[in-house]
Amino acid sequence: MSSRPAPSRIPQVALLFEASNAYARGLLVGIGEYILSHGPWGVHYAELGREDRAPPWLASWQGQGIIVRGENRRLARAVARLSTPAVDLTPSRLLPRAPWVKSDDAAIARLAAQHFLERGFRHFAFCGDARFSWSERRREHFGLLVRGAGRACQVYQPAQRPANGDAEVDAISAWLARLPKPVAVFACYDNRGQQVLEGCRRAGLAVPEEVAVLGVDNDEVLCALSPPPLSSITLNPRRTGWEAAALLSLMMEGGRLRPDAHLIPPVGVVTRQSTDILAVADPKIAQALRYIREHACEGLRVSDVLRHCPMARRALETRFRKLLGRTPREEILRVQLNRVKELLTGTELPVAEIADRSGFEPDYLSVVFKAETGLPPGEYRRRFGLGR
Repeated sequence: MSSRPAPSRIPQVALLFEASNAYARGLLVGIGEYILSHGPWGVHYAELGREDRAPPWLASWQGQGIIVRGENRRLARAVARLSTPAVDLTPSRLLPRAPWVKSDDAAIARLAAQHFLERGFRHFAFCGDARFSWSERRREHFGLLVRGAGRACQVYQPAQRPANGDAEVDAISAWLARLPKPVAVFACYDNRGQQVLEGCRRAGLAVPEEVAVLGVDNDEVLCALSPPPLSSITLNPRRTGWEAAALLSLMMEGGRLRPDAHLIPPVGVVTRQSTDILAVADPKIAQALRYIREHACEGLRVSDVLRHCPMARRALETRFRKLLGRTPREEILRVQLNRVKELLTGTELPVAEIADRSGFEPDYLSVVFKAETGLPPGEYRRRFGLGR
């Protein structure tokens, strides 16, 4: 006898989505992976624009659950009028009475600040879009972190909104020209990052030598569109979609959930040419840092660094501490652990294979990783990986 539920008992779920970018499509992949693992569900998919009305069938729909994505207030109001369990994937939390699943903007800003501070930058700027609450959250957190490091953060704040996209790029270009150099610019997402790169071209500014640019979303098509390729923070939309589907499943089974925020941390930074520079005035230390970044996961030792960048070990350590606040050995370990985190959250490789790829012995990796993060590798993957 088949163990599949009768068709009438298969939950019917509406996915009401604005799916115009790679991140949104990644959310759909994560939802689909959850359904494959825990379904079946009957899926009613409606792709909607930012100002589109809710589909006509929604008002009388008799389904069991809804997942909403996009900045569509009309749609959110239509869903809120229903008694159907719903999960909110909207960036601005348009369904305040529903569980909200979203990328962690504070953690995104932290990655951006670390990325630039590790490269020795002393001047920082944020190029966002004040229309979006998620951009404002990233601006606020990035500014706090930069100021906490004793630096100022300039913000793109035009007196009035430019009339069109080309005028916006001109305004960004004029803003970039006024910034102290070299400057690290955190763009709120990849689309804005592309405008910053074009603004640099119009202003005759060298990237990354004068302006280093980092975006968010790691949309590979956008990041490769114009030279130089754009560095970007990789989010985890598959995990976010999976989490939304899991929460909806609990609600459809009768669970009562609080309308809490469920924040999903980013995976890491994909470094491309737009930030591939070390803003360290000491050329020897810049050379050592680049060598560490390229070879840390090959079992690198400080003695190997000294062979590549000849100087006294004491001088190397003194100059590292002065410029970066850490030793060469700590820098090697930091690069290794970042690689471990990327592989744990972004792949399904066994921990032993991850240890080998990052230059650790498996047993030593577990000890060091737990000391650094407070979690053993397996638990870190369960909490932050693609799926559970």
